[in-house]
Amino acid sequence: MTLQPGQTHTLGAQLRDQGVNFCLAAPNAQAVELCLFDASATREVQRLVMFGPVDGLWHGFLPGAEVGLVYGWRVHGPWSPAQGQRFNPAKLLLDPAAREVVGRYDGDDIHVGHVPGNPHQRDTRDNAATALKARVVHDLPAPLGRVQIDPAQRVLYELHLKGFTALHPDVPEALRGTYAGLSHPAAIAHLQRLGVTTVSLMPVAHRADEVRLLRMGLSNYWGYSPIAWNAPENRYWSGTPGTSPRSEFRALVDALHAAGLEVILDVVYNHTGETDELGPTLSLRGIDNATYYHLDSTNPALYANWTGCGNCVNLSHPLVLRTVMDSLRGWVQEFGVDGFRFDLAPVLARAGADRQHRFEANAPFLMAVAQDPVLRDRLMVAEPWDIGPGGYQLGAFPVGWLEWNDRFRDVQRSAWLQHHATRADLANRLAGSADAFSPTLRAAHSSVNLVTAHDGFTLNDLVSYAQRHNEANGEHNRDGHGHNLSVNNGVEGRSDDPLVQAQRLRQKRVLLASLLWSLGTPLLLAGDELGHSQGGNNNAYCQDNPTTWLHWDQADAALTAFVARAIALRHELPVLQSRAWWRGANDTGPSPGPVAQWWGPLGQTLVHADWHHPQDNALALQLSAGSPGATACLLLCNPTAQTQEFVPPQAPAGTAWQLRLDTDTGNSPDLPLPARVWLPAQSLMLASAASLSTAL
Repeated sequence: MTLQPGQTHTLGAQLRDQGVNFCLAAPNAQAVELCLFDASATREVQRLVMFGPVDGLWHGFLPGAEVGLVYGWRVHGPWSPAQGQRFNPAKLLLDPAAREVVGRYDGDDIHVGHVPGNPHQRDTRDNAATALKARVVHDLPAPLGRVQIDPAQRVLYELHLKGFTALHPDVPEALRGTYAGLSHPAAIAHLQRLGVTTVSLMPVAHRADEVRLLRMGLSNYWGYSPIAWNAPENRYWSGTPGTSPRSEFRALVDALHAAGLEVILDVVYNHTGETDELGPTLSLRGIDNATYYHLDSTNPALYANWTGCGNCVNLSHPLVLRTVMDSLRGWVQEFGVDGFRFDLAPVLARAGADRQHRFEANAPFLMAVAQDPVLRDRLMVAEPWDIGPGGYQLGAFPVGWLEWNDRFRDVQRSAWLQHHATRADLANRLAGSADAFSPTLRAAHSSVNLVTAHDGFTLNDLVSYAQRHNEANGEHNRDGHGHNLSVNNGVEGRSDDPLVQAQRLRQKRVLLASLLWSLGTPLLLAGDELGHSQGGNNNAYCQDNPTTWLHWDQADAALTAFVARAIALRHELPVLQSRAWWRGANDTGPSPGPVAQWWGPLGQTLVHADWHHPQDNALALQLSAGSPGATACLLLCNPTAQTQEFVPPQAPAGTAWQLRLDTDTGNSPDLPLPARVWLPAQSLMLASAASLSTAL
């Protein structure tokens, strides 16, 4: 085959004009070779010199090339780690725009760019036989449509694609743990019964597991070590004849959409699986290290490491930004996803070295998303922190973005489990965290409220373990959060004591109810509704085994029903899913939000000292209709360690309070609320206003 000059409008490999166009961004390279492989993808059959560079882009058109062609890059340039240059044409490189990956990184040191043990010397061993490669693919047909959820009604459900169905008895064994497994009717039926609206998938991009894990027989199960941002992970493909990882993932999105469920994807553009300066040379490092990564300003042989994963991608460079934006558009336009959750999002908005790498709310990436016609109306969710300087940025992302709210998590745990949060703390989080999300600028659903997530204890373990138990991760139990605000109720771990079990169940119910009935966007962790335990491992990122897989045969059906009931009440009662911020009874502004009135448990007006007492923190909250016909609600909250007497406030004229759900018992009796209520410790009641004829 003979290479001709190509086009530079599309990065990667693109079918056109009875051939394939190739384009690679490598502005500091001196030469680029396109390497073609045989059907086994192990033998290099031809090298073709690319044309360029044109504005940092290398290009070529290969007439007669077809779908299925396997290729990689060799990039020539200086080997000078001290200046940030790590070019090594002995190492075959994966296309950053690869849409299907051939092979799996095995951790062999032949993939390291330097001589093992001597990081200053270039390694001349050729790794092509086992290196990761890209395969040319067809474009998928345009998505059938999208699901658009009212932001006020959205309930997020975070799940791991494999772990959700790996042990599901009603999913065919051959499909368990795969894209096809999650699209199976039995899996989707559970999501529909719960009443969640939005599936938040943990990363599915092709990954390269860390060498340390591979040597222990582990893997980066969570998927936060990407090496091909555009390619669905082959390990989640069922292998069903006539399908591919791409087509099967697309079929999954279509199936979730057909069930009325929104789909967002957890994406990791902040770092790659190439890790630190001692890590492998698989793609970006060998293509143009100084362009794609933030380097240490005092020693370019090292990397900025605001992720804790060894490197940080430099989105302040236009070509790197283009690479990421193309990737995002691809997940939308080819696979139909409805939005994204961005891991360690401040990294994406850090400036270049000329501005001290600080986080900027008008950074190029954030501005690009805001104006992009494909992305600007998609759901964007930030994890608003990294470990770099000034890395905690809760509330700093643009209007329209949602943000994970760790303050909500910590206050809920502190209030209901530790009895330390004040009324002011609890009320602030219940009311949408206005201290972080300015009501004059941000919508009421901006806070993603969570009590648990993939990172940390499961809900069951949160009330069963006082300490983390991460020994299986091989880091001597030093990894994972040390400050969990968890309790074990007198027994560390599993207990057969019915009193301990009952107390743990009550705590789980109250945390779930408080989460689902707070202002904002609730996020549930898959398995919490089943009572799933990870044996106290609060950082199970490398446990691709029954530790993390959901045990459907052990599911707590009563807890699942409770969660479904709590979500149904959220959907039924508009004041619990307000489109606007709550307001005070004396507010005179145009806000259509519900009126929030707060009282002490005996109906007393709360003064300043009452709001800030750390132990005396029981309170009542009435939410009155912010729009005509909306039903008023009453929440009675007793986070204290003792039973508390409550005197409910008067219901709106012509109505009486009707008890809808009680977290202490888990019952939803729909009975009149008594004039005096004795509310057990660590419990919550929800009542709604019913006409007198209905309530009697």
